[in-house]
Amino acid sequence: MQFELSADQQAMQAAARELLDEYASPTAVRSIVDAGGGLDPKLWAAMVDQGWAGVAVPEPRGGLGMGWVELAVLLEQTGAHVAPAPFLQQVVALDALVRAGGHDELVSRLIDGEAIATVAAAPVAARPEIGDDGIERWTLSGATEPALFAPRADVAVVLANDATDPSGDGVLVGDECVLLVDLAGAGLVVEREPAMDLTRELGWLRFDETPATLLGRAGLARSFRDAGAVAHSCELLGASAHALDLAVAYANEREQFGRPIGSFQAVKHRCADMLVDVEGMRSAAYYAAWCLSAGDADRSVAASTAKTWCSDASKRVMASALQVHGGIGFTWECDVHFFLKRAQADQRSFGDASFHRGRLGSLLRAKVEAGESVI
Repeated sequence: MQFELSADQQAMQAAARELLDEYASPTAVRSIVDAGGGLDPKLWAAMVDQGWAGVAVPEPRGGLGMGWVELAVLLEQTGAHVAPAPFLQQVVALDALVRAGGHDELVSRLIDGEAIATVAAAPVAARPEIGDDGIERWTLSGATEPALFAPRADVAVVLANDATDPSGDGVLVGDECVLLVDLAGAGLVVEREPAMDLTRELGWLRFDETPATLLGRAGLARSFRDAGAVAHSCELLGASAHALDLAVAYANEREQFGRPIGSFQAVKHRCADMLVDVEGMRSAAYYAAWCLSAGDADRSVAASTAKTWCSDASKRVMASALQVHGGIGFTWECDVHFFLKRAQADQRSFGDASFHRGRLGSLLRAKVEAGESVI
Protein backbone atom coordinates (compact mmCIF):
# COMPACT_ATOMS: atom_id res chain seq x y z
CA MET A 1 0.00 0.00 0.00
CA GLN A 2 1.28 3.48 -0.91
CA PHE A 3 1.16 5.85 2.06
CA GLU A 4 2.72 8.85 0.33
CA LEU A 5 1.36 11.01 -2.47
CA SER A 6 2.48 9.90 -5.92
CA ALA A 7 4.82 12.07 -7.99
CA ASP A 8 1.86 13.37 -10.01
CA GLN A 9 -0.10 14.17 -6.85
CA GLN A 10 2.89 15.98 -5.35
CA ALA A 11 3.20 18.00 -8.57
CA MET A 12 -0.50 18.88 -8.31
CA GLN A 13 0.01 19.90 -4.68
CA ALA A 14 2.91 22.18 -5.61
CA ALA A 15 0.99 23.73 -8.51
CA ALA A 16 -2.07 24.33 -6.32
CA ARG A 17 0.07 25.93 -3.61
CA GLU A 18 1.73 28.18 -6.18
CA LEU A 19 -1.61 29.29 -7.65
CA LEU A 20 -3.11 29.99 -4.24
CA ASP A 21 0.02 31.76 -3.00
CA GLU A 22 -0.50 34.17 -5.89
CA TYR A 23 -4.28 34.63 -5.82
CA ALA A 24 -5.09 33.88 -2.17
CA SER A 25 -2.14 35.33 -0.28
CA PRO A 26 -2.91 36.84 3.14
CA THR A 27 -2.90 40.30 1.52
CA ALA A 28 -5.30 39.19 -1.22
CA VAL A 29 -7.67 37.51 1.24
CA ARG A 30 -7.67 40.60 3.46
CA SER A 31 -8.52 42.80 0.47
CA ILE A 32 -11.54 40.60 -0.31
CA VAL A 33 -12.65 40.65 3.33
CA ASP A 34 -12.21 44.42 3.55
CA ALA A 35 -14.35 44.78 0.42
CA GLY A 36 -17.19 42.87 2.06
CA GLY A 37 -16.02 39.30 1.77
CA GLY A 38 -17.29 36.49 -0.40
CA LEU A 39 -16.04 35.31 -3.76
CA ASP A 40 -12.84 36.47 -5.40
CA PRO A 41 -13.65 36.35 -9.14
CA LYS A 42 -9.99 36.35 -10.20
CA LEU A 43 -9.17 33.42 -7.94
CA TRP A 44 -12.26 31.48 -9.02
CA ALA A 45 -11.47 32.08 -12.71
CA ALA A 46 -7.91 30.81 -12.19
CA MET A 47 -9.17 27.67 -10.45
CA VAL A 48 -11.69 27.01 -13.22
CA ASP A 49 -9.05 27.55 -15.90
CA GLN A 50 -6.91 24.87 -14.22
CA GLY A 51 -9.85 22.46 -14.31
CA TRP A 52 -10.08 22.11 -10.53
CA ALA A 53 -13.85 21.66 -10.41
CA GLY A 54 -13.69 18.71 -12.79
CA VAL A 55 -10.74 16.90 -11.19
CA ALA A 56 -12.83 13.93 -9.99
CA VAL A 57 -15.40 14.01 -12.82
CA PRO A 58 -14.93 11.16 -15.33
CA GLU A 59 -13.47 12.15 -18.69
CA PRO A 60 -16.62 11.13 -20.63
CA ARG A 61 -18.52 13.70 -18.52
CA GLY A 62 -16.02 16.47 -19.32
CA GLY A 63 -13.73 16.16 -16.30
CA LEU A 64 -10.13 15.14 -15.71
CA GLY A 65 -10.98 11.62 -14.53
CA MET A 66 -8.91 11.63 -11.36
CA GLY A 67 -10.38 10.97 -7.92
CA TRP A 68 -11.00 12.01 -4.35
CA VAL A 69 -7.36 11.81 -3.28
CA GLU A 70 -6.56 14.49 -5.84
CA LEU A 71 -9.54 16.49 -4.59
CA ALA A 72 -8.17 16.10 -1.05
CA VAL A 73 -4.86 17.59 -2.21
CA LEU A 74 -6.67 20.64 -3.58
CA LEU A 75 -9.06 21.00 -0.64
CA GLU A 76 -6.18 20.89 1.83
CA GLN A 77 -4.62 23.81 -0.01
CA THR A 78 -7.85 25.85 -0.16
CA GLY A 79 -8.16 25.36 3.59
CA ALA A 80 -4.54 26.35 4.14
CA HIS A 81 -5.14 29.60 2.24
CA VAL A 82 -8.74 30.22 3.45
CA ALA A 83 -9.46 30.67 -0.26
CA PRO A 84 -12.51 32.88 -0.95
CA ALA A 85 -13.89 30.68 -3.73
CA PRO A 86 -16.85 28.25 -4.05
CA PHE A 87 -14.67 25.20 -4.67
CA LEU A 88 -15.69 22.84 -1.87
CA GLN A 89 -19.44 22.83 -2.47
CA GLN A 90 -18.92 22.83 -6.24
CA VAL A 91 -17.05 19.51 -6.18
CA VAL A 92 -19.46 17.93 -3.67
CA ALA A 93 -22.41 18.89 -5.88
CA LEU A 94 -20.63 17.54 -8.96
CA ASP A 95 -19.92 14.26 -7.18
CA ALA A 96 -23.65 13.82 -6.47
CA LEU A 97 -24.68 14.76 -10.03
CA VAL A 98 -22.16 12.37 -11.58
CA ARG A 99 -23.26 9.51 -9.33
CA ALA A 100 -26.91 10.24 -10.16
CA GLY A 101 -26.28 10.24 -13.91
CA GLY A 102 -27.69 12.61 -16.50
CA HIS A 103 -27.79 16.39 -16.14
CA ASP A 104 -24.94 16.67 -18.64
CA GLU A 105 -25.51 20.34 -19.40
CA LEU A 106 -25.48 21.32 -15.72
CA VAL A 107 -22.37 19.22 -15.05
CA SER A 108 -20.61 20.99 -17.91
CA ARG A 109 -21.65 24.43 -16.67
CA LEU A 110 -20.41 23.65 -13.15
CA ILE A 111 -17.06 22.39 -14.42
CA ASP A 112 -16.64 25.50 -16.58
CA GLY A 113 -17.64 27.81 -13.72
CA GLU A 114 -20.60 29.16 -15.69
CA ALA A 115 -22.87 28.15 -12.80
CA ILE A 116 -22.29 27.93 -9.05
CA ALA A 117 -23.74 25.22 -6.84
CA THR A 118 -24.35 25.10 -3.14
CA VAL A 119 -24.90 22.01 -1.01
CA ALA A 120 -26.60 21.34 2.30
CA ALA A 121 -27.31 18.37 4.55
CA ALA A 122 -30.42 19.48 6.36
CA PRO A 123 -33.64 18.42 8.10
CA VAL A 124 -35.88 19.54 5.25
CA ALA A 125 -38.87 17.54 4.04
CA ALA A 126 -39.18 16.26 0.48
CA ARG A 127 -42.62 15.31 -0.81
CA PRO A 128 -43.42 13.45 -4.01
CA GLU A 129 -46.71 13.86 -5.83
CA ILE A 130 -47.99 12.14 -8.94
CA GLY A 131 -49.56 14.59 -11.38
CA ASP A 132 -52.46 14.00 -13.72
CA ASP A 133 -49.90 13.21 -16.41
CA GLY A 134 -48.50 10.37 -14.29
CA ILE A 135 -45.16 12.15 -13.71
CA GLU A 136 -43.70 12.22 -10.20
CA ARG A 137 -42.87 15.73 -9.01
CA TRP A 138 -41.06 16.66 -5.80
CA THR A 139 -41.16 19.68 -3.53
CA LEU A 140 -39.01 20.75 -0.58
CA SER A 141 -40.12 22.49 2.61
CA GLY A 142 -38.08 23.69 5.57
CA ALA A 143 -34.79 25.48 6.22
CA THR A 144 -31.32 24.04 5.73
CA GLU A 145 -28.16 24.54 7.74
CA PRO A 146 -26.12 27.57 6.60
CA ALA A 147 -25.00 26.79 3.04
CA LEU A 148 -21.73 27.99 1.52
CA PHE A 149 -22.13 30.62 -1.21
CA ALA A 150 -25.89 30.04 -1.26
CA PRO A 151 -26.60 33.77 -1.85
CA ARG A 152 -24.96 33.62 -5.29
CA ALA A 153 -25.65 29.97 -6.20
CA ASP A 154 -27.63 28.99 -9.29
CA VAL A 155 -28.50 25.49 -8.09
CA ALA A 156 -28.56 23.60 -4.81
CA VAL A 157 -28.04 19.92 -4.07
CA VAL A 158 -29.81 19.10 -0.82
CA LEU A 159 -29.97 16.08 1.46
CA ALA A 160 -33.56 15.73 2.66
CA ASN A 161 -36.07 13.28 4.14
CA ASP A 162 -39.06 12.08 2.18
CA ALA A 163 -41.55 12.33 5.06
CA THR A 164 -42.29 14.23 8.28
CA ASP A 165 -43.94 13.24 11.49
CA PRO A 166 -47.72 13.57 11.01
CA SER A 167 -47.96 15.06 14.50
CA GLY A 168 -46.60 18.26 13.00
CA ASP A 169 -43.72 18.71 15.42
CA GLY A 170 -41.23 18.75 12.56
CA VAL A 171 -39.46 15.48 13.38
CA LEU A 172 -38.30 13.86 10.15
CA VAL A 173 -39.00 10.14 10.01
CA GLY A 174 -38.59 9.24 6.34
CA ASP A 175 -35.72 7.89 4.31
CA GLU A 176 -32.95 10.21 3.17
CA CYS A 177 -32.83 11.33 -0.43
CA VAL A 178 -30.90 13.86 -2.52
CA LEU A 179 -32.63 16.52 -4.59
CA LEU A 180 -31.57 19.20 -7.04
CA VAL A 181 -33.14 22.66 -6.87
CA ASP A 182 -32.93 25.25 -9.63
CA LEU A 183 -32.78 28.29 -7.36
CA ALA A 184 -33.20 30.83 -10.14
CA GLY A 185 -35.97 28.87 -11.85
CA ALA A 186 -37.83 28.53 -8.55
CA GLY A 187 -37.48 32.26 -7.90
CA LEU A 188 -35.78 31.56 -4.58
CA VAL A 189 -33.79 34.54 -3.31
CA VAL A 190 -31.22 33.65 -0.65
CA GLU A 191 -30.16 36.51 1.59
CA ARG A 192 -26.58 36.67 2.79
CA GLU A 193 -26.41 36.17 6.54
CA PRO A 194 -23.87 37.69 8.97
CA ALA A 195 -21.09 35.20 9.62
CA MET A 196 -17.81 34.98 11.51
CA ASP A 197 -16.01 33.62 8.45
CA LEU A 198 -15.83 36.61 6.12
CA THR A 199 -13.94 34.71 3.44
CA ARG A 200 -17.13 32.95 2.30
CA GLU A 201 -20.78 33.87 1.85
CA LEU A 202 -23.34 31.99 3.93
CA GLY A 203 -27.09 31.79 3.59
CA TRP A 204 -30.01 29.66 4.68
CA LEU A 205 -31.98 27.87 1.99
CA ARG A 206 -35.60 28.30 3.06
CA PHE A 207 -37.97 26.14 1.05
CA ASP A 208 -41.75 26.39 0.95
CA GLU A 209 -43.04 23.65 -1.37
CA THR A 210 -40.19 24.58 -3.71
CA PRO A 211 -40.01 22.44 -6.88
CA ALA A 212 -37.09 20.00 -6.91
CA THR A 213 -35.73 17.11 -8.94
CA LEU A 214 -34.97 13.79 -7.27
CA LEU A 215 -31.37 12.70 -7.88
CA GLY A 216 -31.39 9.56 -5.77
CA ARG A 217 -32.46 7.88 -2.57
CA ALA A 218 -30.63 6.08 0.24
CA GLY A 219 -27.50 5.01 -1.65
CA LEU A 220 -26.86 8.44 -3.13
CA ALA A 221 -27.79 10.12 0.16
CA ARG A 222 -25.13 8.10 1.94
CA SER A 223 -22.50 8.93 -0.70
CA PHE A 224 -23.48 12.62 -0.61
CA ARG A 225 -23.05 12.81 3.16
CA ASP A 226 -19.74 10.97 2.91
CA ALA A 227 -18.47 13.37 0.24
CA GLY A 228 -19.46 16.44 2.24
CA ALA A 229 -17.85 15.08 5.40
CA VAL A 230 -14.58 14.24 3.66
CA ALA A 231 -14.41 17.57 1.81
CA HIS A 232 -14.81 19.56 5.02
CA SER A 233 -12.31 17.29 6.80
CA CYS A 234 -9.69 18.06 4.15
CA GLU A 235 -10.28 21.80 4.48
CA LEU A 236 -10.01 21.50 8.26
CA LEU A 237 -6.70 19.70 7.79
CA GLY A 238 -5.32 22.49 5.60
CA ALA A 239 -6.46 25.26 7.93
CA SER A 240 -5.07 23.49 11.00
CA ALA A 241 -1.73 22.69 9.38
CA HIS A 242 -1.30 26.34 8.41
CA ALA A 243 -2.31 27.53 11.89
CA LEU A 244 0.41 25.26 13.27
CA ASP A 245 2.96 26.77 10.86
CA LEU A 246 1.95 30.28 11.95
CA ALA A 247 2.28 29.35 15.63
CA VAL A 248 5.73 27.79 15.17
CA ALA A 249 6.98 30.77 13.15
CA TYR A 250 5.73 33.20 15.80
CA ALA A 251 7.24 31.13 18.62
CA ASN A 252 10.63 31.36 16.92
CA GLU A 253 10.34 35.14 16.44
CA ARG A 254 8.73 36.35 19.66
CA GLU A 255 11.24 36.85 22.45
CA GLN A 256 10.66 36.98 26.16
CA PHE A 257 13.37 37.27 28.83
CA GLY A 258 15.88 37.48 26.00
CA ARG A 259 14.90 34.12 24.46
CA PRO A 260 12.43 33.02 21.74
CA ILE A 261 9.28 31.76 23.45
CA GLY A 262 9.61 28.59 21.38
CA SER A 263 12.55 27.62 23.57
CA PHE A 264 10.28 27.33 26.62
CA GLN A 265 9.07 23.83 27.42
CA ALA A 266 5.41 24.78 27.78
CA VAL A 267 5.32 26.26 24.29
CA LYS A 268 7.26 23.31 22.85
CA HIS A 269 4.79 20.85 24.31
CA ARG A 270 1.80 22.80 23.00
CA CYS A 271 3.26 22.90 19.48
CA ALA A 272 4.10 19.19 19.68
CA ASP A 273 0.49 18.41 20.62
CA MET A 274 -0.68 20.49 17.66
CA LEU A 275 1.57 18.47 15.34
CA VAL A 276 0.17 15.18 16.67
CA ASP A 277 -3.36 16.43 16.03
CA VAL A 278 -2.55 17.63 12.51
CA GLU A 279 -0.85 14.38 11.51
CA GLY A 280 -3.82 12.44 12.86
CA MET A 281 -6.11 14.63 10.77
CA ARG A 282 -3.96 14.00 7.70
CA SER A 283 -4.14 10.23 8.09
CA ALA A 284 -7.90 10.21 8.68
CA ALA A 285 -8.77 12.67 5.90
CA TYR A 286 -6.62 11.09 3.20
CA TYR A 287 -7.68 7.56 4.09
CA ALA A 288 -11.32 8.63 3.83
CA ALA A 289 -10.63 10.27 0.47
CA TRP A 290 -8.97 7.07 -0.76
CA CYS A 291 -11.98 5.04 0.41
CA LEU A 292 -14.31 7.27 -1.64
CA SER A 293 -12.17 6.89 -4.76
CA ALA A 294 -11.80 3.13 -4.32
CA GLY A 295 -15.46 2.54 -3.49
CA ASP A 296 -14.33 0.77 -0.33
CA ALA A 297 -17.06 -0.95 1.67
CA ASP A 298 -16.07 1.02 4.79
CA ARG A 299 -16.09 4.43 3.08
CA SER A 300 -18.90 5.74 5.30
CA VAL A 301 -17.06 4.60 8.43
CA ALA A 302 -13.91 6.29 7.17
CA ALA A 303 -15.78 9.50 6.27
CA SER A 304 -17.44 9.81 9.68
CA THR A 305 -14.18 8.94 11.45
CA ALA A 306 -12.40 11.70 9.52
CA LYS A 307 -15.10 14.29 10.24
CA THR A 308 -15.19 13.38 13.93
CA TRP A 309 -11.42 13.54 14.41
CA CYS A 310 -10.82 16.58 12.21
CA SER A 311 -13.62 18.56 13.86
CA ASP A 312 -12.36 17.88 17.37
CA ALA A 313 -8.65 18.14 16.56
CA SER A 314 -9.05 21.44 14.71
CA LYS A 315 -10.63 22.97 17.81
CA ARG A 316 -7.56 22.04 19.85
CA VAL A 317 -5.14 23.23 17.18
CA MET A 318 -6.85 26.60 16.76
CA ALA A 319 -7.04 27.14 20.52
CA SER A 320 -3.33 26.37 20.88
CA ALA A 321 -2.40 28.61 17.95
CA LEU A 322 -4.17 31.48 19.71
CA GLN A 323 -2.42 30.72 22.99
CA VAL A 324 1.02 30.67 21.36
CA HIS A 325 0.33 34.04 19.75
CA GLY A 326 -0.84 35.50 23.05
CA GLY A 327 -2.61 38.86 22.95
CA ILE A 328 -1.71 39.57 19.32
CA GLY A 329 -3.65 36.45 18.29
CA PHE A 330 -6.94 38.13 19.15
CA THR A 331 -6.31 41.19 16.99
CA TRP A 332 -7.47 41.88 13.44
CA GLU A 333 -3.87 42.21 12.30
CA CYS A 334 -3.11 38.56 13.10
CA ASP A 335 -3.96 36.00 10.39
CA VAL A 336 -4.80 33.24 12.89
CA HIS A 337 -8.39 34.41 13.30
CA PHE A 338 -9.12 33.76 9.60
CA PHE A 339 -8.30 30.08 10.07
CA LEU A 340 -10.11 29.81 13.39
CA LYS A 341 -13.30 31.22 11.88
CA ARG A 342 -13.06 29.03 8.77
CA ALA A 343 -12.59 25.98 11.00
CA GLN A 344 -15.55 26.81 13.21
CA ALA A 345 -17.86 26.78 10.19
CA ASP A 346 -16.36 23.61 8.67
CA GLN A 347 -16.59 21.78 12.01
CA ARG A 348 -20.39 21.98 11.89
CA SER A 349 -21.06 21.56 8.17
CA PHE A 350 -22.39 18.16 7.06
CA GLY A 351 -22.62 17.04 10.67
CA ASP A 352 -20.46 17.98 13.65
CA ALA A 353 -18.35 15.57 15.67
CA SER A 354 -21.28 14.53 17.87
CA PHE A 355 -23.43 13.71 14.84
CA HIS A 356 -20.72 11.60 13.24
CA ARG A 357 -20.01 9.73 16.48
CA GLY A 358 -23.65 8.72 16.47
CA ARG A 359 -23.45 7.78 12.80
CA LEU A 360 -20.33 5.72 13.46
CA GLY A 361 -22.13 3.89 16.24
CA SER A 362 -25.00 3.00 13.92
CA LEU A 363 -22.68 1.88 11.12
CA LEU A 364 -20.53 -0.27 13.41
CA ARG A 365 -23.54 -1.76 15.18
CA ALA A 366 -24.93 -2.88 11.83
CA LYS A 367 -21.60 -4.58 11.06
CA VAL A 368 -21.57 -6.35 14.43
CA GLU A 369 -25.16 -7.56 14.02
CA ALA A 370 -24.23 -8.88 10.58
CA GLY A 371 -21.31 -10.80 12.11
CA GLU A 372 -18.70 -8.67 10.37
CA SER A 373 -15.43 -7.42 11.82
CA VAL A 374 -15.23 -3.77 12.84
CA ILE A 375 -11.42 -3.70 12.71
